Amino acid sequence: MSLDTAPLPPLDPLLRASTKRTRELFASSLDYPRDEERSAKIRLNVKIHDEYRDFKELPSALLAQQGQVGPVRPKQDRKMITAGASSETTKMIAALDKTPAPQPSTLASRSDLSQALALHKTTRTVKPTYHAPWKLVRVISGHLGWVRSVAVEPGNKWFVSGAGDRVIKVWDLASGELRLSLTGHISTVRGLAVSPRHPYLFSCGEDKMVKCWDLEVNKVIRHYHGHLSGVYSLSLHPTLDVLVTAGRDASARVWDMRTKAQIHVLAGHTATVADVKCQESDPQVITGSMDSTVRLWDLAAGKTMTTLTHHKKSVRALTVHPTEYTFASASAGGNNIKKWKCPEGAFVFNFSGQNAIINTMSVNAEGVLFSGGDNGSITMWDWDTGTAFQNMDDVPQPGSLEAEAGVFCSTFDMTGTRLITGCADKTIKIYAEQ
Repeated sequence: MSLDTAPLPPLDPLLRASTKRTRELFASSLDYPRDEERSAKIRLNVKIHDEYRDFKELPSALLAQQGQVGPVRPKQDRKMITAGASSETTKMIAALDKTPAPQPSTLASRSDLSQALALHKTTRTVKPTYHAPWKLVRVISGHLGWVRSVAVEPGNKWFVSGAGDRVIKVWDLASGELRLSLTGHISTVRGLAVSPRHPYLFSCGEDKMVKCWDLEVNKVIRHYHGHLSGVYSLSLHPTLDVLVTAGRDASARVWDMRTKAQIHVLAGHTATVADVKCQESDPQVITGSMDSTVRLWDLAAGKTMTTLTHHKKSVRALTVHPTEYTFASASAGGNNIKKWKCPEGAFVFNFSGQNAIINTMSVNAEGVLFSGGDNGSITMWDWDTGTAFQNMDDVPQPGSLEAEAGVFCSTFDMTGTRLITGCADKTIKIYAEQ
């Protein structure tokens, strides 16, 4: 007769638990010298050393990526992006990185801690370049709806604006007088661009239409059909006869300017594509979407090169630096403006401080970044360091509601010394550097 006996539990854990309980009960009554604090510190030190000794240096791939800043654009007068920290600081960090790992028996001294704190402070405090303050110099009225788009012509003599009243207006930049009104859209005009190489003006709107206007006869000469919903943004390629539009159908479309043919449908976003920008070198097309991602596109293949998923909320605005190989994207929230490095889309830093939904951004060659919020907040930033050097509020015009203090669109003129903004109080405001 055989009995089914269950296997006995292992004795080691039981013995350990019993010993621990016995020690807790009787250790306090035993008279032996204890060095509890010192042993606890040594134990912690050993644990830190064992866990983190392999991570004192970045992997070689990441080190190489941090070391190089990215190629300069193919013009000689263009400057490289600076990482922010000085060379002395970099040397100090390198020196600290080469210190040997702490031995289990030694404890970190106070002097090492103070040295590390001092180093931390020196790496953080980078002085921004001085920029002159900006001041509101002119308010232009004339539109009967929210001003949703502005663009300056390459000769810097006039600029155009499009609004919720479905009219495109041409204004004299020096005097602010109305030169011309163009009608043809049947809904809000959301995007405008003046070609630097042709006498053409391009416009797009919530009526799904993309139009090409001949400025010699002031008439529409081409329509680009294909968007399934409102078109929110458009951008001209600086060197190719190519136009890129983006909108509520979650796609960006690449058009041949002359033949009206649709070259690519840049698909991949899952929500409205709020902004699109073109530049001459890769990535030649950058899109920001309400699905809270930024995509960098291979224009030749019509495919995504990189998807940037750092933003937590919808990306409404993009801006590309005119001389550096960098760009910025903006969404709603705290650290809502992010700077990126081309061509790989490496994250550089956050512009933090403007807690608003950012509708528009513009940057000039001097490194002044403008950001305009849905609540009327306006911030001027130093592009190199991400420091805000001026904060203002968009003041609604007399007769407007207090809630109509939003900034929807912006652009710098060709000199970079005047800033044109389109606002929710149906006006165009011009700021100048003092």
